[in-house]
Amino acid sequence: MAAPAAESGPCECKSDMASVKAVSSAFPLALRIVAECPVSKARACVLTLPHGSVNTPVFMPVGTQGTMKGITAEQLEQLDCRICLGNTYHLGMRPGPELIEKANGLHGFMNWKRNLLTDSGGFQMVSLVELSEVTEEGVLFRSPYDGKEILLTPEQSVGIQNSLGSDIMMQLDDVVSSTVTGPRVEEAMRRSVRWLDRCISANKNPHRQNLFAIIQGGLNAELRRACLDEMTKRDVPGFAIGGLSGGEEKDDFWKMVTLSTDHLPREKPRYLMGVGYAVDLVVCVALGCDMFDCVFPTRTARFGSALVPWGSLQIKQKQYAKDFQPIDPECECPTCERHSRAYLHALFKSDTAAMHHITIHNISYQRLVCESPASRVYLSRSSLCPGCVR
Repeated sequence: MAAPAAESGPCECKSDMASVKAVSSAFPLALRIVAECPVSKARACVLTLPHGSVNTPVFMPVGTQGTMKGITAEQLEQLDCRICLGNTYHLGMRPGPELIEKANGLHGFMNWKRNLLTDSGGFQMVSLVELSEVTEEGVLFRSPYDGKEILLTPEQSVGIQNSLGSDIMMQLDDVVSSTVTGPRVEEAMRRSVRWLDRCISANKNPHRQNLFAIIQGGLNAELRRACLDEMTKRDVPGFAIGGLSGGEEKDDFWKMVTLSTDHLPREKPRYLMGVGYAVDLVVCVALGCDMFDCVFPTRTARFGSALVPWGSLQIKQKQYAKDFQPIDPECECPTCERHSRAYLHALFKSDTAAMHHITIHNISYQRLVCESPASRVYLSRSSLCPGCVR
C-alpha cells in the first residue's frame, strides 16, 4: 500500500490544545490531542493515566514477568520511559496474583512508579497453541512450568489484572494467527466481542484501571468492520488493534491497520499490539496509531544486534573489533555516549554486560523512532508532512 507523497510548504497541522478532557468522566484516563497531520493520520497526543502522563506516539517495552530483560526499572526511568508492559498469563502463573497484590500490586512489586499496561493472556493462545484449548468459557492451558491444566476465563483474566493494579488492562480476546483463514476467524472475532462484555462486567476497579477492547477479524475486512462496529458501541476508555503482525504480507497488514483507525473514535487512544520494527512504527504512526509494544528491541539485543537508522549492527562480527565509534554517532543514549563498538564487541566474548548496554541503546532507539517518525532517515518512506518534522 503506497503512502501518499509528502507535500512541501509550511506545516498546517491542526492543533487542539484546548481539548483536555477525560474520555469519560467514569474513566481514569484523559487524551489531549496536541496536533494532527493534514496529509496522513499521524497525531501527537498526551495520554494522562493514574501514574502520570505519556506522550504519544509511544513505544512500550515489554516486561513479561515484571522486568525487562537486560535493563532495570531505574534505567528505564533514566530513559524517560513512562509506560511498560507486564504479562498477565506468566505473572498469574508465577509468582501469582496473591503475592503481587500483597506488595501493593505490580508497581510496588517491581518498584515502578510510572504507568503499567498488562496484556490479558490472549496472545498465549497463539504462542502456546500446542498447550491451549479454546471454549466459550475460556482458554484451557497446560502450564509450561509443571504441566497442570489451568482455565483462564475473561473474569479470571480481569481479576488477575485487578490484583496486578495496572493502569491499562486488556480484555481477554480469542486470538488466532493472522495467517489463519476460514470460519475460525469469524468465530474468534464474535467470541472476542462476547468476552469483552464479560470483562467489562468483571472489572472491580473501573475508577482506577482502564480496560481496553481489542479489535479482531484477521485479514478479513468485512469481519474487522463488524468487530469495530460492535466494540465501539461499548463505553471503554481505549481500543487496541489485535490479531496482526503475525507473518502476513505488509500490504495486508497496513490495510487492516488503516481500516481500523478509520473506524476508531478520534478521542480515544489507539494501541497497535505486537509491532516493533522501525518501518512498521513509522508507517503505522502515519496511519493513526498511538501506542506500540514488542519484545523485538530487547530480544535482538541479546543476540548482539544494535538497531540503527540504516538497519542494524551485528556487534559480535569481527569488523567491529577495532571500531572505536559508538553504535550510532548521533545517538544520545547512555551506551552511545560512553562506549565504543570495539568495547561492546570485546564484552560479548566474556561478559553479559554487552547485552545490557545494547538493550539500553535499542529501547532508546525505539523511542526516537516513535517520537520522530519522519526523521531524515525515514522521510522518504513516511507520509508525514515535512512541517511535522521541523
